[in-house]
Amino acid sequence: MLRNNVELDLKTKFIEEGTTQTEIAETIRVSLPYVNRITKGREQIVNKAFVKIMDELGYDVEIMYKKKRKNTN
Repeated sequence: MLRNNVELDLKTKFIEEGTTQTEIAETIRVSLPYVNRITKGREQIVNKAFVKIMDELGYDVEIMYKKKRKNTN
């Protein structure tokens, strides 16, 4: 089973970083509707078959987010 609520995590990260779906879409060069589908959970970002395989093997899947360090060079 996927233990994360990816949609809620994304919404939270947008707020924490002070950015919008529109700004992210422009920055990563994808359409706003695509970012919106991911944020609302309509677009799967984790393959369901992978999650089922790991579940069958006795594992839960949990995505970890780690803030990047800024390069000071």
